Amino acid sequence: MLKRLNVKLQTKIIILISLLIFFVITIFTVLFIYYEIVDERKEIESLALQTSKSISLLPVVKNPETNNDESIGEIQAMIHQIKGKVKPDYILIEYKNGTTYLSPDHDLHHDLYDEDNYKAIVFGSEYTIEAETPNGKIIWAKSPIKTDEYQQIIGVVSVGFFKKTIHNFIIPTLKEVFLIGVSVLTIGSYAGYLLSKSIRKQILGLEPDEIASLYTIRETILKSLNEGIISIDQKGMITLINKSAKEMLGISKECINKPIQEILPDFKMVKILNSNINTKDEEINLNNKIFIVSYTPIMENGKKVGVVASFRDKTDIQKMAETITEIKNYSEELRAQTHEFTNKLYVISGLLQLKQYDQVIDLIQEETNQLNFHNEIIFNQINDPRVQAILLGKLGKASEKKVKFTIDENSSLSKLPNFIQTADIVTIIGNLIDNAIEAVEQEKGVVTFFATDIGNDIIIEVSDNGKGFSDEEEIPKVFYKGVSSKNGKYRGYGLFNVKSVVDYLNGDIEIQQNKGNGTIFSVYIPKEQSINNGVVK
Repeated sequence: MLKRLNVKLQTKIIILISLLIFFVITIFTVLFIYYEIVDERKEIESLALQTSKSISLLPVVKNPETNNDESIGEIQAMIHQIKGKVKPDYILIEYKNGTTYLSPDHDLHHDLYDEDNYKAIVFGSEYTIEAETPNGKIIWAKSPIKTDEYQQIIGVVSVGFFKKTIHNFIIPTLKEVFLIGVSVLTIGSYAGYLLSKSIRKQILGLEPDEIASLYTIRETILKSLNEGIISIDQKGMITLINKSAKEMLGISKECINKPIQEILPDFKMVKILNSNINTKDEEINLNNKIFIVSYTPIMENGKKVGVVASFRDKTDIQKMAETITEIKNYSEELRAQTHEFTNKLYVISGLLQLKQYDQVIDLIQEETNQLNFHNEIIFNQINDPRVQAILLGKLGKASEKKVKFTIDENSSLSKLPNFIQTADIVTIIGNLIDNAIEAVEQEKGVVTFFATDIGNDIIIEVSDNGKGFSDEEEIPKVFYKGVSSKNGKYRGYGLFNVKSVVDYLNGDIEIQQNKGNGTIFSVYIPKEQSINNGVVK
């Protein structure tokens, strides 16, 4: 009902707490009244029985034959005194000889041999009994009057309290209980107000439906993000991990409330949590992928209560950037090839004007033979369009650099497996050929390309007849990031990228000193890749 009325959370809490306190107070009051009435009745019954017994033992009451005006006055004075202290509604003394004393002297019709006196007259019992009178229900305490000599029962003493008298006794107590209940209800309602105010402050003044809406929006955003998101609490336990994070990190098991060091030991979230560092970005290599991770602490009242890590796959970004770079290079190489052919056309035009027809024929024949040789290998022996495009572009670049670029006639290559992406093959072949061209550019040397997929591996070799390496100990270092034998800015990344891609494809790369001079780079890539106990071809 409260939901349908669109009542605020604070009001709901106050109402519910007040109702709960009221319900508890009501039950407590009812039980208290019940037990108070029961206890008060027991006390009244005990008092009445004790009073009736005390009266029945008085000598003046036990010897009625000595009753005279003096003794009658004494009995009446005694009854008046007892009535003033005990305050019963009735004191009744009845004898078998018909004598009766009643206080107060009201019109009370009662006979000694009525049913309520039966046990006292016959058995001499002392007891209490509830009876009906014209003025309401009354509780009688009965005690027999016995003679001293033979313990004969000569009468009955009755002390009575109306039930409404018992109720009157507990009315002051009920008033106190009511005041206490009202006070508790007031204090409880105020405490509910303070509690609701504190809760509202903790939930930033939001209503439950707003919190539910924000939670749904948060879950949707986390699922739609391509970046991985992980958060931990003060104890280093994972409190959140989105779908992208699980997919990128290859996590399939449940990891909420698990230590971050147990699931991802390479992440430095605990270090950020326990240090004064507020933000930090770093690169992490996981599962043959490079991730850029950003750490941001969760602050609450100036204290760190957790850390959020967001990360993205740098490998894809890097591959895309490399592909764009290579495409740009191909564009430049095609422009250079166009420029080279334009120069040759100018030469042919000049020779024609000079009527040197034989030289024109020789030049055209030379270019045609060279082009046919390369085209025959590229289009007939190498059947992967991506490799064909790379080699055509590099032929133009080498021609512009005045470097002889040849494709080994023994090359034979089928279409590459699907797991080798365009960016992968561009990085490997493109960088190796560029590196070789630069190595022989000054000497106008020769660069040779060879590729084959006979057997279980794809083999790619690029050789040159340049100077090679003067110190063989330097060979392993060429794959280090930023290491280069050439001068210039932004050097030392080509072979590093080649090595990274080859490692990602579970391959190997070797460097050999060519006989005489130069270097041979050999790359071996398995045709089949094992992923999650399966085989990808």
